[in-house]
Amino acid sequence: MLNKWEGIVLKTRPYGETNKVVTLMTREVGKIAAMARGAKKPSSRLAAISQPFVHGTFMIQQGRGMGTLQQGEPLESMRHIQEDIVATAYASYVVEIVDRLVESDRPDPYAFDVLSQALHAIEEGYDPEAIATFVEWKMLPYTGVQPILHACASCGAVEGEFAFSFTQGGFLCHRCFHQDPYLIRLTPTQLKLIRMFYNVPIDQIGKLTLKKETKGFIRKIVTTIYEEQTGMRFKSRSFIEQLERTPLLFNAHFNSQTHENEEGKIQANDDEV
Repeated sequence: MLNKWEGIVLKTRPYGETNKVVTLMTREVGKIAAMARGAKKPSSRLAAISQPFVHGTFMIQQGRGMGTLQQGEPLESMRHIQEDIVATAYASYVVEIVDRLVESDRPDPYAFDVLSQALHAIEEGYDPEAIATFVEWKMLPYTGVQPILHACASCGAVEGEFAFSFTQGGFLCHRCFHQDPYLIRLTPTQLKLIRMFYNVPIDQIGKLTLKKETKGFIRKIVTTIYEEQTGMRFKSRSFIEQLERTPLLFNAHFNSQTHENEEGKIQANDDEV
C-alpha cells in the first residue's frame, strides 16, 4: 500500500553503503521509520528530502516490516536551522525530546503540532532557547509527570503568592509554603510565564522577548524535573551547554536579538496565560 503522509524528519542513520533509515514524525500515523534506498548518493532524488528537520510530504510504500520511502516533496527545508549552529543545536534538542518521548506507530497529532510549531518558530528567527523551553514543558506529561500549575497543589487555592515545589509536584501557595523547605519562590511574572510555557500553543504566542536570566530560571525548573524525577538526560542538551561555554559564538547570536530589561514581556491573551 502506498501512503502519502505529511511529516518531519527526526533523524537518519546509514544502512549499508548507499541507503538510509529515516525516522519521521508524521501527522497521520505518528512516528515511523522508513528505508530510503540510495539516499546517501548526492544524486539521489531522496537525498534532499531525507535531511534532518525537513518538513514535507512523503510517499511511503507499506508492507510487512519497515516501509520504503519512494519519494517526497519538501514543504519547508528549514534552511536557517541547517545553516545556523545555535538554531541547529536547539532544533536538535527539540527533535530529540520528541523522538525520545513519543512511541512509534501511534498517531499523535499533539506531539506533531508541538514539533512542527517549534521548528517553524526557530526557522522564522524566534528565540530558539525560549522555543526549546516551550517544548520541554509541553512534552513533560509524556514522561508521566503532570505538574499542578493551575492552583496550589496542596490546598487548591488560586490566589496569593506562589512557589514551585518539586516534592509537591507543582505550585504551592503562601499558606502551604511550610510543606516544602526547598521550594522556589516565584514572582507573578514567573508564575504567568510557566503557565504560558505549559499551556499556550507555540503558534499563539506572538512576539516573546525574555531576558537571559528569566529563560534560565524557568528552564532550570523543567530540566530538574526531567533529570531528577524522570532520570532523562538528552545528548543534544550537552552540545548546547558546550556552545554556552563558547561565549564569543553563543553571545554573538543572541546579541542580535532584543532583550528586555525586566523579567518578561508577554504578547498573549491574559486568559490564555
